[in-house]
Amino acid sequence: MKTILRMAAFAFVCLFAAQSASAAVVLRKYEYFTLSGKTAADLDRELSHRGPQIHKTGQRHPGATQMRFNTKVKYGSDAKSCRVVEADITIHARVHLPRWKQRASAKPDLALIWDTLSADIKRHEESHIIIARTAAFDMERAFKALPWRSNCDEMKNDAAALMTKLMQQQDAAQVQFDRVEGKNFERRFERLLVFRLQRQMEKK
Repeated sequence: MKTILRMAAFAFVCLFAAQSASAAVVLRKYEYFTLSGKTAADLDRELSHRGPQIHKTGQRHPGATQMRFNTKVKYGSDAKSCRVVEADITIHARVHLPRWKQRASAKPDLALIWDTLSADIKRHEESHIIIARTAAFDMERAFKALPWRSNCDEMKNDAAALMTKLMQQQDAAQVQFDRVEGKNFERRFERLLVFRLQRQMEKK
């Protein structure tokens, strides 16, 4: 099971593309891949073979989130100047999560580990979406705060340069989040296991 636990720390892939759409909201779509097995070794093997694959590295992971930033910027102009009058961003997120076929008939100890792991994988992916949504909100405000320019071509160039800069910052924030998560994974997972075990004992 140790390999499964270590793998969960790297349960992220995020693909970004700046396109056109509306306000700073997130549209989620969940997709599940099924694992089949009765032991920790089975689950380890299934995750390594069936988990979503990152195209850049070819590696598979216990979970993944693909995100597309759709950006819509409207400009207003008069005879002397041009400015941003509206900026809206929609994030389209496709979340890939594991589902264990034999969970209902699993032994209590393995079921506890799996439930803890799968919940942490989902939390991890949702955290990436939260980071992206916060970044999108900041992007909208930054677009609207751009200084007026003498014409809309210059304004559009400023907006494009700003988008590139802010997307790079957002990407860096996602990478940093993964670093922190990976660093603290074992300690966090142990704490989560203890918490779930205590809850089970309290219910008895």
